[in-house]
Amino acid sequence: MAIFLTDQSRVLVQGMTGSEGSKHTARMLAAGTNIVGGVNPRKAGTAVDFSGTQVPVFGSVADGMKATGADVSVIFVPPRFTKDAVIEAIDAGIG
Repeated sequence: MAIFLTDQSRVLVQGMTGSEGSKHTARMLAAGTNIVGGVNPRKAGTAVDFSGTQVPVFGSVADGMKATGADVSVIFVPPRFTKDAVIEAIDAGIG
């Protein structure tokens, strides 16, 4: 299995509001990645500013996919939440 990102890939960042997620989201945006949203159930309905780019936060991967058409998820969560984050992405049917 190979994973390819294209110019049309729409990326959700699970854990975007945490320290690692925030740092890597900023780097991905600077590199031109099409970040369409983040996922954090406690911060759903807010947005995070990355140097003038407002990125919305959704309560779940499924909500983010529905609102944005996201087809890729990247996960930056603490180790104890990793399994749940992966299962959430799989259950949402993200590619």
